[in-house]
Amino acid sequence: MFTGIVEEIGIIQGIKKGEKSSKLLIKANKVLEKTVLGDSICTNGVCLTVTNLNGKIFEADVMAETLRRSNLGELTIGSKVNLERALSLESRLGGHIVSGHIDGIGKIISLVKEDNAVWVTITAKYSILKYIVEKGSITIDGISLTVAQVDDKDFKVSIVPHTAKETTLLIKGVGETVNLECDLIGKYVEKLLMFNENKNKSSISEDFLRNNGFI
Repeated sequence: MFTGIVEEIGIIQGIKKGEKSSKLLIKANKVLEKTVLGDSICTNGVCLTVTNLNGKIFEADVMAETLRRSNLGELTIGSKVNLERALSLESRLGGHIVSGHIDGIGKIISLVKEDNAVWVTITAKYSILKYIVEKGSITIDGISLTVAQVDDKDFKVSIVPHTAKETTLLIKGVGETVNLECDLIGKYVEKLLMFNENKNKSSISEDFLRNNGFI
């Protein structure tokens, strides 16, 4: 689990492409402190497992499903990525609970400066937008942010100078993609409601059981 508070910006040093998967070599500093093989590092919002360490470079495998769901396949050598180590018990939860299992990608459609902040508008599929609520939390490329506005086509967040400095979000331009992870709560609530609805629609009733000799 992660918090969505980016610890540093890493740089892609190498990409080894397989038939349907790939391996990323990422240069970093802070996130490699006390990191060992098998640890998790959130990379642009995607939970990746460290498979090799070589000085200030770590390697991580990216499976086919991750490439289909995320924008990691668009990375090139020199690309900058947001990095965060997994949450520890002594960490402050400054953002919100982030799993690193993204729901899909969105596309930046507008960047508008307002005083010291920048409004970022992102469009996404309805299957993602339905879980986004105004003043709720959203993870964008691994960054925990508060949703300012949302409708059935897009949503907006406001980026303050500190977030702009410490993350890659404003390095991107209109038309570029971002990884999105919605808050888990909405998905669990939906699942429970669907389960109860299906249960109530069951053809097995008390009369059915009585007529067939079960009660």
